[in-house]
Amino acid sequence: MAKRISLREFQESLTDRLLLAEQGQVSRALLGVESGHNFWLLDLADSGEVVPLTTLTSVPLTKSWFAGVANIRGTLYSVVDFAAFMGLEPTPRNSEARLLLAGARYGINSALLVTRTLGLRPLDNLEPDPAAQHDERPWIGDRYLDPQGRRWSRLQVRPLLADRQFIEIGL
Repeated sequence: MAKRISLREFQESLTDRLLLAEQGQVSRALLGVESGHNFWLLDLADSGEVVPLTTLTSVPLTKSWFAGVANIRGTLYSVVDFAAFMGLEPTPRNSEARLLLAGARYGINSALLVTRTLGLRPLDNLEPDPAAQHDERPWIGDRYLDPQGRRWSRLQVRPLLADRQFIEIGL
């Protein structure tokens, strides 16, 4: 059985690793998340904070993939169900679901609802995916395969936050 750690321990560990990465003491690693049975990699600088799913307030007259608004420590965040945004089944709202506060670095209070976080993934353990097709969506970057054969895609947060479809949440 996998060792369970508290969210606080996870965030402290992530902070320690970020500091080591800034000092050049570890190989380049990316944060791995799962959304709609797809695996995504984010630069640590873009990944922002990861928080457990909290109560979401629905917003009328918005697209189905707009999950609502969340109050995180007194700040309102717009929440996009990332799987639903990509045209997949909505993310189950259970104990594994997380909010990825991805827009904080860019001064945008936007969060992505993801199925679960998968921890740090060293780039050294990933190989470029030779079968990857070019994707027209500018927020999908390089594609990789891990040793277990799972396909991973780089999520380019800045282009996602600027994407017209992502911004236009109204019906």
